[in-house]
Amino acid sequence: MTVHFEDLTLDWLGYATLRVESDDTTIYFDPGRYGVLTGEWEPHVEGINHPPTQDYDARDGDVVLVTHIHHYDPDGIRRVASEDATVVLFEGIDVHATDRDLDRPADLDFEVVEVSMEDELVAADCPIWTVPAYNEEDGPNVEDDGTPIHPKGIGCGFLVEIGGERVFWPGDSDVLPGHEELDVDVFVPSIAKNYTMDRHTAADLAAEMRPDCVVPIHYNTFESLEGDDEAFAVDVAGRGVPVALDH
Repeated sequence: MTVHFEDLTLDWLGYATLRVESDDTTIYFDPGRYGVLTGEWEPHVEGINHPPTQDYDARDGDVVLVTHIHHYDPDGIRRVASEDATVVLFEGIDVHATDRDLDRPADLDFEVVEVSMEDELVAADCPIWTVPAYNEEDGPNVEDDGTPIHPKGIGCGFLVEIGGERVFWPGDSDVLPGHEELDVDVFVPSIAKNYTMDRHTAADLAAEMRPDCVVPIHYNTFESLEGDDEAFAVDVAGRGVPVALDH
């Protein structure tokens, strides 16, 4: 299912990969990993009906946004980015800090712009703002030794104005102070049970933020990312906030 909101078309392609299209611009958030663009992904949660993408190679993206190293996938970027695309990457991406064999951002054949946790820019005539994305030290998403899985400084979230609407993908983050104050039309949260805000805290944030539409993503890719989207939808809609499920 494709979600239509005002003049936008939103397609969740799996994991954290979201395509947002207006009349004249296409933006991708965190494309690739775990086979979501190659047809190799098979959801590991019984009953999920979001089909795996079959060898996605659209190369139509005007802007590609990458929140942090966990979602940095050069192959995924190349599958979605047009020849003259702008690739916006969080500045903390270090290919030497992962055991994956990755091309450096400098080796991508696109215009690459690095951003900090609190930055702003314009790409393809779309205003873009970054916000911090991390797990709180005293929150649920920490290692056995108490270290946050996503420590402060590892990445960012993106608020993007496209087609006259503001779309917010918070990235791999807990709900943080200031999120509720953002001016958001379409809220695209993770609702996985681990690593990020879960369906309960995302629903609480939606109720405070009061966007015009909520589209959850980043859940049920594998077991540790299990999330009950139907329960989330009931919770959010019960608070008077419109919600759509893309599956």
